[in-house]
Amino acid sequence: MFDNLPLLMNGFALVVSPYNILLMILGVFLGILVGVLPGLGAPNGVTLLMPLTFSMNPVSAIILLTSMYWGALYGGSTTSILFNIPGEPSSVATTFDGHPMAKKGRATEALTTAFLSSGFGALFGVVMVTLLSSWATRFALRFSPVEYFTVFMLAFGSFVAFGGGSAIKTIVSIGLGLSWAAIGMDTVSGSMRLTYGIIDLSRGISLLVVVIGTYGIAELCQTMQEPAGTVEPVASKLSPREVIRAALAMPRYWVALLRSACIGVWMGITPGGPTASTFMSYGVGRRFSKAGARFGTGEPEGLVSSEVSDQAAGTTAMLPMLALGLPSSATAAVLLGGLMIWGLTPGPSLFAERPDFVWGLIASMYVSNVVCVIMVLTTVPLFAAILRAPFTIIGPLIVVVCLVGAWTVGSAPIDLWLMLLFGAIGYFMSRLRYPLAPLVLAMVLGDRTEDAFRQSMILSHGSLAVFWANPLAGSIITVALLCFAVPGLTALWRLARRRMMN
Repeated sequence: MFDNLPLLMNGFALVVSPYNILLMILGVFLGILVGVLPGLGAPNGVTLLMPLTFSMNPVSAIILLTSMYWGALYGGSTTSILFNIPGEPSSVATTFDGHPMAKKGRATEALTTAFLSSGFGALFGVVMVTLLSSWATRFALRFSPVEYFTVFMLAFGSFVAFGGGSAIKTIVSIGLGLSWAAIGMDTVSGSMRLTYGIIDLSRGISLLVVVIGTYGIAELCQTMQEPAGTVEPVASKLSPREVIRAALAMPRYWVALLRSACIGVWMGITPGGPTASTFMSYGVGRRFSKAGARFGTGEPEGLVSSEVSDQAAGTTAMLPMLALGLPSSATAAVLLGGLMIWGLTPGPSLFAERPDFVWGLIASMYVSNVVCVIMVLTTVPLFAAILRAPFTIIGPLIVVVCLVGAWTVGSAPIDLWLMLLFGAIGYFMSRLRYPLAPLVLAMVLGDRTEDAFRQSMILSHGSLAVFWANPLAGSIITVALLCFAVPGLTALWRLARRRMMN
């Protein structure tokens, strides 16, 4: 397990140069900007920056692009906390407790907690990549469409079991998300589905349009519903003492830190990805934490659960991309294309043929994440000061940010109309207490879940027994089905106890 440490030291010697450090700072800065602007996102940011790397050394090129990726993950938390608008899909769970904390005048604490949690998750993930690279490569090779489907079902099941609230409403939200994800071209048959003759729907509905509408616009509608004069600017202290105080409070959440980091690593190595990881970690935390009842009201531990898992999954997602050429996120897919352009072939042979590239990348992940934490912490007072503006200024600013974010997705007018439509849907779902998070999760995993299921059925000639054909898939799908059954079993148990007591 520790045989890789000499290679890691060689990687540090390669990346710790003034030129590469400057590239890290530049990449992190651009990534923070990309993450703060909803609709642009890390995949688009990395794509726009990639042409500048074609003439660079592959190690320097991957340092610049991955630094932007880390910065975007950090920056996506900023608008989630301040405006309830996720800058990245994986930042949706950050809104659950981050925004309520900001509304209570604890924006500095929320931002500091989020950034430090992200830093811990990222470093934990890099350490796991360093120690488990050989084992993880062999483990990921065991994944076929059958195992992919079982992991996706486990992500859905964990939300039903541990998400809190009504299980029926959670399942309805998942169903809505899956149906919206099915709009557009069928990736297996190539036919159009649910487009109703509207050409613009042939490309499907963008997840970011849904997220901006259901969170940004819906939150704006909720705020506008308040009586005139009751929406006051949020008081926010700008003293560095608030940052230090929040940092000193982090050790008390050590259980949540470790639990969420482990979930993130698992979902990063397997095809779950950062977005599914944050939802699963948040749901497990709500179920098993002593403060679980306060999740969703501005509880720092809820913020820790989502942010740690987000960064841990995002970091470890690099491993299956390098070792197997299997990207588990959109950004990893873009980076995979970059490797091809630079003349590198992802796969197990990459570790043997280009150890300088692989271990240079892993070493840069340590350094660039430290750079990220330092840069975002220094901007906490600046971001917190934004909330001191009155709602008459913040409200129109939120509308502009939402419009820009929706337009940048596809530069199509229909996206603006869809944003307004999903804003109305999100508003009424919130009023009726239907959870939005399972809907977003279903849209994230909808296409991949359907593809994995249909491919599994083709392999097994229509037999569901294929999901129990080997111990790995069988154990995961069994746990997933138990998660779906937990609410019903709990209700039966309570009914039986009530009858026994009577």
